[in-house]
Amino acid sequence: MAKFQEWSEIQAYAEQHSLQVIGVDEAGRGPLCGPVVAGAALLNQPNTIDGLACSKTLSAKKRDSLETAIRRNAKACAVAHATVEEIDRLNILQASLLAMWRAVDLVLDQTGLKPKQCLIAVDGNKLPKWPYQAIAVVKGDTKIPAISAASILAKVARDEWCKTHALQFPQYELDIHMGYPTARHMALLLEHGATQLHRKSFRPVREALERAPQNPSF
Repeated sequence: MAKFQEWSEIQAYAEQHSLQVIGVDEAGRGPLCGPVVAGAALLNQPNTIDGLACSKTLSAKKRDSLETAIRRNAKACAVAHATVEEIDRLNILQASLLAMWRAVDLVLDQTGLKPKQCLIAVDGNKLPKWPYQAIAVVKGDTKIPAISAASILAKVARDEWCKTHALQFPQYELDIHMGYPTARHMALLLEHGATQLHRKSFRPVREALERAPQNPSF
């Protein structure tokens, strides 16, 4: 299909072919630990949720508010994960695409839609090898309401994962740096070693493991 990049074009194509647009985005490709999380959202048309935007441009309070609105008002929405083990085995790109596939499948399960009835709009420039008609939209989380919603769902879920596991491993301060390779996170990795939450295939983690023994109790 044509490589549309604007919402008006995608919307017109979907209406012409009687397709439901499901937006998909991920959160957590860059961190050194934890799963990569994908969100998927099928919104009402016209969209009734005000304030949707790229999750990175929103405050945590605003993201939480919008996440609640999305879950209440979207036709369907879902989040899905790819685990640390899958990231280390597949690589982060392929694990991200796997999480996206899972999130879309959950939305289809909720709605009873068939793949041929959907157009999947994915943030970025890569598409999974899946049985859906799909389009990759560069900076789609700033253009396509359903992708914006998906990005918010994924970001909130990923941040909640970090907050929860910060209670389990308080010495790593996951609720502060959210797993990203900040100077503080790197210093804590060198001090304490890596946990089973850390992505061993990521170079900063490998280097930290070489310089600091892993605590066998983690």
